[in-house]
Amino acid sequence: METLPDYLEAGLDIVFVGLNPSVPSAMTGHYFANPRNRFWTAFNRSGLVDVELTPQLDYTLIDYGIGLTDVAKRPTSQGSGLSVQDFRQGAPQLKKKLAHYKPLVACFHGTTAYRQYLKHAEGVEAHPGLGIQNLTIGATQVYVTPNPSPANARYSVEDLVGWYVKLGTFRDQLKARAPQV
Repeated sequence: METLPDYLEAGLDIVFVGLNPSVPSAMTGHYFANPRNRFWTAFNRSGLVDVELTPQLDYTLIDYGIGLTDVAKRPTSQGSGLSVQDFRQGAPQLKKKLAHYKPLVACFHGTTAYRQYLKHAEGVEAHPGLGIQNLTIGATQVYVTPNPSPANARYSVEDLVGWYVKLGTFRDQLKARAPQV
């Protein structure tokens, strides 16, 4: 099965980092394509961008300074279908991508995604929480939101909206502090 392309370029404000693509996303070729996934609903309500977007328009996020990628690129129906080898391969590649493109913020969807990144790219065993993280990836700040997957019912759409609003505030604060070129 094909995987999703990365939507990355230099100078992005935020790169959303998922655990891995879902099977519906890989089959359609678009991020968060499962109709039960709450990403687009929460993202559109958060005000991170001033237009409403759908999975079919995922590639346009880059026009708003936002990129998309994953820790592991192999599609599965659930995250539990990933192997240690998927993370051993994917996490170091993700680190290289982020070091190359240098986004302002890498926003991991879920503590599992960030924990697997830390373990397999940084050699750190940790149980991170949500929000701003102490570790950076080069010059890139790290932020963790709840995973919008329908399997993560612990968090409501409104919870997700709140985390994306906080992410937007964090982005704006970092941009205000950045030297003007």
